[in-house]
This record gives sequence, structure tokens and C-alpha cells, in this order.
Amino acid sequence: MTTAPIEPFEAARPGRRPELDAIRTLVVVGLVFFHSALVFDTRDDYYVKNAETTEATTIAAGLGVVWAMPMLFLIAGLGSWHSLRRRDPAGFAAERLLRLGVPLVFATLTIIPVPQWLRLRADPAYHESYLRFLPRFFDVRLDLAEFPFVVQGEHFEAGHLWFVVMLLAFALSLAALVRWFPRDLGRRIRDRLATTVRRRGAVLPAGVPIAMVSALLGLEEAYAGWNRWAYLLFFLYGFVLAADERFRAAMRRDAVTAGVLGLTLFMIGMPGFLIAGNAPGGDPFTDMTALSIGVRTLYGMAGWCWLVAILGLLDRRRGAPAAARDTPDGRGRRLYGYLATAALPLYVLHQPIVVGVAYGVVRWEAPIVVKYLVIVAASLVLTVAAYDLLVRRTRVTRFLFGMRG
Repeated sequence: MTTAPIEPFEAARPGRRPELDAIRTLVVVGLVFFHSALVFDTRDDYYVKNAETTEATTIAAGLGVVWAMPMLFLIAGLGSWHSLRRRDPAGFAAERLLRLGVPLVFATLTIIPVPQWLRLRADPAYHESYLRFLPRFFDVRLDLAEFPFVVQGEHFEAGHLWFVVMLLAFALSLAALVRWFPRDLGRRIRDRLATTVRRRGAVLPAGVPIAMVSALLGLEEAYAGWNRWAYLLFFLYGFVLAADERFRAAMRRDAVTAGVLGLTLFMIGMPGFLIAGNAPGGDPFTDMTALSIGVRTLYGMAGWCWLVAILGLLDRRRGAPAAARDTPDGRGRRLYGYLATAALPLYVLHQPIVVGVAYGVVRWEAPIVVKYLVIVAASLVLTVAAYDLLVRRTRVTRFLFGMRG
């Protein structure tokens, strides 16, 4: 393996990268399309189901799940490194509790029970009111074996806020690790890794641990098709990548190679995934057959390759100076400021709205395509309207949804 040219080391810049906020917002908006599609998916047990379903959604969803939620965890890891540069571990933990813990608790008490209640309401024999359902939803117990989802119950769930639960648990664990871990040892490890990535393609083997977790521990369908511990690796990878500019340069250099490899692995693995899933009693997410283990291995590697490709290609320098490339201006700055702060509130709001809209639309006599487009369009409008009119305009609601003042 040869050593390829790479930009010299420079201190990681504390400034925001607008493309990362754009990716976060794109993923969150894309979840409206994704969750709307689950209404018509043959395999998934979504809250509201259309009478007619299709397997086409499985293939379309696969193009998104292989990279979308891992990207959110990776970006969160990147942001955590910059946050820990500005404050000590205790301050970081307190900030994460405010930004993630408060909206998690508030949403759980107010809107998270709605999809579960609508799932029950889909049964014509069920007539319980929402207020009578709530005590059953909050009938919970502690189960430490399900960490980080230690609160369990027959009807209770974190819903789509599983992402927030994981992210908060990972962030608090990271704060404890940083507090305990010797700084000199951390610098030596960082420098050793940063030296290693001078070799062309050296960032790609980081996908092997992710592939092994996916293959041996299985995939969790409830968490967007990834194992919770794979998400932890993506989060930690983001934290490490932000620590040295050489990692960022290596991802730019290897972006095309990663993209080609990731697409190849996905194209090989997807047919195998469908074959394993269509076998009698087959479940490629958890089966320990050779085929299922193999396709999960390819899936894990493909996910990492796609992240390298996406971030590397977006970060490619094309002649513009760094300051001009990283700082929007004029109307772009206003849109950037609006969207950069909207991602978490939009994420919290979107699924109950999608389920509520779908609950009414599935009763229509209309083709799947028409119903799907109506659910997507109405859910997008209502989600953005709820954010703009009910969340972002007052200090109290901004605080409850994890936004800065």
C-alpha cells in the first residue's frame, strides 16, 4: 500500500460546517417520506397500515437506511468534540441534558403516546379514549438489560425518539470517558491514527468493526435497521474524526473510492437480504445463517463507505477559500440559520403528525401513490407549520424543544 499526498496537519476549526446542518435537515425531512412509506410496507409493523401494501418500499427504504441515521450519529459525534473544546465534561453533560433530555421528557409526556393510541384505534372494537389510554401507556418498569431503553412497559415506548435516547446516553457516557481518560494518551492515539490515514484507503477499514457488530449482534429493525452498538461506533467515529484535520483530508481523498465500494457492496448485499427475508421463517436482521451473516457484514461496510463518500465529496475543495466555502451569506445565511436550528424540533414533531394524517388517509378509496403523496405533502406542511408557529416563536417552547434562546 502506498502513501498518498495529503494536506498537512492544521488545527481543527471550531466553525460550523454548513453542509453538516444541511445533511441533518435533509435526513429529518427525508424521515417524513420514509415513515409515510412504512404505512404501505408489507414487512414493517407500522402504527397505521394501509389495506393494500407493497414490497417496493423495502428496496426504496434500503437506499436511505444504509446511511441516514448513521450520518446523524456521526455528525453528533463531530459536534460533541467541538462542544467539549468549549466546556468541561460536566458542562457538556449539563448542556446535553438541556438540549436532549428536556425535549425527550416533554415529548414523551405529550405527543409520543399518540401513535400508540392510534394503533389501537385502528381496531374497530377498540373505543378507549386518549385520556383513559394514557395511564396504561405510563404503566412502566425498569429493565437495565435493555440499556439505554431502561424504561419499559406493555404500551410505553420511546417511539421515534429512540434516536434522542441513544444520543443522550452516548453523550453522557462520552463525558464520563473524557473526564477519566488521560489526555496525553488520547493525543498519542489520535496522532497515531492520523498518521495511519496518510495511506490511501486507510479510512475504509474503520468499517470492519461496524460490519462485525452488524453481523454478529444482528440488526434492530425498530431502530432504522441498525444495531444500537453500531450507532455508538458511528458516534465515536465522529468524535475522533473531528479531532484532527488529517482525518477530514483523508475522507476527501478517499471519497470516490468509498462511494464505488459502498455502492458495490450494497448492490451485492441487497438481493441476498431479500432472498434471506423471503425464506420460510427467515429474518435477515437476526438469523445466524451464513447468508444472513454475510449480507449484514456487507451492509455494515456499505454504511461506513457511504458516510465517507458523502462527507468527503461534500467537503472537496474546488478552488474556493475555506472562509468563503464555510460561511453562507445574504439570503443563504438566513435560510441556513433557520434550518440549522430546526432539525431537532422537526424530528420530534414529525412522526405523530405523519401517523395522524395517515390514520385518516388510509380510509380513502384511492391508489397507493395518491395516498402516499397526500400523507407526505400534508405531513410536511403541518410539521413545518407546527415548528414555525408553535415552537420557535417563544422562549418557553424553544427550551422545551431543545433550542437555544
